[in-house]
Amino acid sequence: MQDNTRQAQEAIAKRKTKDSVFLDLFQNKTYLLKLYKTLHPEDTTATDDIINQYIIFCKVFNEQTKQHGMTQKAELMILVEAQSTWTMNILVRVLLYLAQSYHEYFQRTSQNYYKSRKVKMPRPELYIIYTGNKGRKPDKIALSKEFFEGVDIDIEVKAKVIYESDTNDIINQYIIFCKVFNEQTKQHGMTRKAIIETIRICKDRNVLKEYLAQREKEVVTIMMSLFDEEQIMKSFIRSERHDEAKETAERMIKMGKLSLEEIAECVPSLSIDELKELEAEIMQTI
Repeated sequence: MQDNTRQAQEAIAKRKTKDSVFLDLFQNKTYLLKLYKTLHPEDTTATDDIINQYIIFCKVFNEQTKQHGMTQKAELMILVEAQSTWTMNILVRVLLYLAQSYHEYFQRTSQNYYKSRKVKMPRPELYIIYTGNKGRKPDKIALSKEFFEGVDIDIEVKAKVIYESDTNDIINQYIIFCKVFNEQTKQHGMTRKAIIETIRICKDRNVLKEYLAQREKEVVTIMMSLFDEEQIMKSFIRSERHDEAKETAERMIKMGKLSLEEIAECVPSLSIDELKELEAEIMQTI
């Protein structure tokens, strides 16, 4: 139990410091610029310099935040999160991420929001990249609608949701990459083969081809790390559930009202042999 707990905690800590493919991709200025142009196709003159001087990107994935272009001239703060599981709780996380990002921005630009002088704030834009199937899910989500039944509230958070489309932009390529990966894990499980096949298929389809060709080894390492973490977490959860079952069975044995066969029906995750061992341990302490 203690070993599983320690491993799970280490995995969580590792996840907070280990970049995902999403972060690794958009840490590259070339792809970051492509991301901006996908979100703002009307800005045909955007360059790396403009991104660095006037735009803050707060890219969030698995509770990780990366920020670019923290300068006094910043006019636009863009927060983009990639999400594989649909949940409206994303709006709550976005609200907290945004507040944290503004706090860090004021610190980096030496602005004091406790003084009388009005601070300068870059305009926020919030996006969710959803890598699952759209179905009937909305294109925009809002905190007031989802959590307060549409009542006018004092603080609002709205986010645009981006799904797979028929375009060939960098966002859609990332979504396709995730879907190919899901398909391959269904066929090959959480294995190195699933990762290698994902990369091969995407390169053949011209999906993130340049990035995958340049960073193939790093992508494999990142994704294998995520596999390891997930396995550790599953092992931890199984251990937790087993311990809870043993505690329940122990209480029932001490009550002495049910036979081991009856307890086994109430706690099916424990075998008769395990219950007999538990009963023997309890008898020794009496």
